[in-house]
Amino acid sequence: MKTLKEVVEVPNEGLVALLNENVLILCMNYFYYGKLVGVHDTYIKIEKCHQIFETGAFNETTFKDKQFLAEEWYVQLSAVESFGKSPKN
Repeated sequence: MKTLKEVVEVPNEGLVALLNENVLILCMNYFYYGKLVGVHDTYIKIEKCHQIFETGAFNETTFKDKQFLAEEWYVQLSAVESFGKSPKN
């Protein structure tokens, strides 16, 4: 059996730590790129949002197929599989 002895909450971790950064959000069906400007319990808000249809090699500096979606776009957290500060633009 495994037990947890102590829980430590780390402030400003996860999506909150990435506020005002350009992020890549990998979701179940689509990838999104833009500046993360809002974090809510159930969704995030991305500014100058692009939908990524083809990333290309991750060691390259630009996406192979990036299409502008909207000045502001909301993504449901239930669809997010992973996220991070984007190494591309």
